[in-house]
Amino acid sequence: MIRPLWRVVLRALAAGVFALGAAHAQQPDYESALRDSQAAIGRQVGEYTFRDAQLREVRFSDLRGKPLVVSFVYTGCFQACPVTTQFLAKAVKSAREALGANSFRVVTIGFNQPFDGPEAMGNFARQNRIADPQWTFLSPDPTAVEALTREFGFSYRATPKGFDHLTQASVVDANGVIYRQVYGETFELPMLVGPLKELLSGEAARTFTLENVWTKVKLYCTVYDPAGGGYRLNYSLFVEIFAGVTFLGALAWVGLREYRRTRRTPA
Repeated sequence: MIRPLWRVVLRALAAGVFALGAAHAQQPDYESALRDSQAAIGRQVGEYTFRDAQLREVRFSDLRGKPLVVSFVYTGCFQACPVTTQFLAKAVKSAREALGANSFRVVTIGFNQPFDGPEAMGNFARQNRIADPQWTFLSPDPTAVEALTREFGFSYRATPKGFDHLTQASVVDANGVIYRQVYGETFELPMLVGPLKELLSGEAARTFTLENVWTKVKLYCTVYDPAGGGYRLNYSLFVEIFAGVTFLGALAWVGLREYRRTRRTPA
């Protein structure tokens, strides 16, 4: 277990998973932070109550039913949190183009309570030009912040000038279970889109309907194009699937015809 953990830590360090609020002698415990974050995968998130920028109450259970991307920020941050949020916005835009505009939700939670109140979170969203109708900026109950961040494996520590905190986005499934953690102020697009695609494909496979079959086929044919830096539909896969279905259909028809013929033939 030690070697894989160090690989995770080294990759995380290279990606800059800690947002540093101030320079100081004591370094963050990267290994412990990454271990806690990874341990949150598979955890069912409990019920929490928030307020959005319009002071409306939002319960965590209200966010279920679709995959969810969760990030944590503090509004007094002038570098890492804005940079991370703006990059996440680009990744979310690409994910919506690839997977569907309404296929998942995003929430950003202010962990520095009571300073990250609804008004501050609303200002943070506007300052970072977030206009996605399915992206909500939320303020939790101050008494619940410790439990909430612990459940998500999100580590932070106060410093004289702000906070050192883990830079992560958590991908949560439609039932409120943490499915994947994505680290860094920037990251490769498949690190976010891949888990969302897996969750949506799994949901489509649970119930057999023509719409779900089409959704699954479309997701299967949506592939990442490294040259273009985005996702696109690979139409050759559509052709292959159609050819395969046609062949199997023809094979089934021939088999059924032969079966009927042998049933009519007298012994």
